[in-house]
Amino acid sequence: MTHTVLGTDPLDALPDAVAAAAFRRLVRHLRHRHDAQNIDLMGLAGFCRNCLADWIRDAGYPGDKAAARELIHGLPMEEWKARFQSEASAEQIARMDASVARNAGT
Repeated sequence: MTHTVLGTDPLDALPDAVAAAAFRRLVRHLRHRHDAQNIDLMGLAGFCRNCLADWIRDAGYPGDKAAARELIHGLPMEEWKARFQSEASAEQIARMDASVARNAGT
């Protein structure tokens, strides 16, 4: 079911406390699953941890980009990258590019 008019999507009726709890659970899950690389998340779903950091800033989080990424990753971005991020292959990058192209309008 697709709802394009603001206010007609049942998700908009979800209480903020419930939505916030689900968001926190998602972020904690991603913090635990370091094996789920950002490039793979982008290739499959068109978003990653960095997107979540951007989205919280868009929603009013007062921190800068680095602070938002640290909040989502659970540690400073450079430390997270050094500990958990592997080099992206050409195939991963191509899959990410194709997936991100599908994000138009979201």
